[in-house]
Amino acid sequence: MVQPERTRKQSDGLAFDRRNYVTFALALATIIAGWLALGRGSITLAPLLLVAGYCVLVPAAILLGIRDRK
Repeated sequence: MVQPERTRKQSDGLAFDRRNYVTFALALATIIAGWLALGRGSITLAPLLLVAGYCVLVPAAILLGIRDRK
């Protein structure tokens, strides 16, 4: 018996697309900029960049488009 072909959305639990990868790259650049600012002694810009990268952009990169997959 021939099994039906599985689509990407049915077989993968976490099927990332281009938007997810671009958002994750932006998060990574923001985090690196935050660590560089922290190394230079910034006590205002560095925490803002790090919080934005870790707490906003990384979860957004993971959850972006989750409603489209259902």
